[in-house]
Amino acid sequence: MNALQAVLPEVLLLEPIVHRDDRGWFMESYVKGLMEPLGVDVDFIQDNHSFSLHKGTLRGLHFQNEPMAQSKLVRCTRGSILDVIVDIRKDSPTFRKWISLELTSTNMRQVFIPKGFAHGFVTLEDDTEVQYKVDNYYSKANDRSIRYDDPDLKIDWVVPRPVLSGKDAKAPYLKDSDCNLLLGKR
Repeated sequence: MNALQAVLPEVLLLEPIVHRDDRGWFMESYVKGLMEPLGVDVDFIQDNHSFSLHKGTLRGLHFQNEPMAQSKLVRCTRGSILDVIVDIRKDSPTFRKWISLELTSTNMRQVFIPKGFAHGFVTLEDDTEVQYKVDNYYSKANDRSIRYDDPDLKIDWVVPRPVLSGKDAKAPYLKDSDCNLLLGKR
């Protein structure tokens, strides 16, 4: 596994070592002992898998408040996505800064998103699947969203009219959020 540089602190773009031959390919998508030296030192306890039927489906921006905040290891296993990560730690020097990364089933890249960041993605193709590991269980009481089109964030989602869930369409702006995530909370 190779760690490629990411713009936000502690967010890592990871490139697995892929072994290819005439039969196809093989890769280790997660090996705890190889990830820890790269900075992925969390205990993942659950795997999630999403399927989006249509290009332009936007999921996010999601996070969970403390004490149920989650770190994530995200990859696209079918199709392609524009993955967006926003620093929402109010005491962080990179508060409200965001990055976007293209994750595809062909580039096989993954992104590690530590606690303290909101996460979302938009599908760039029909029939797209995303899989991700989390280090804390889902908590309805701590589940939060931020509007994808928050004018203070100015995220370029590259899709003019995304397909949204009702929850995501009604999400508050970050300035109106009750986000309780801070630096040092790991």
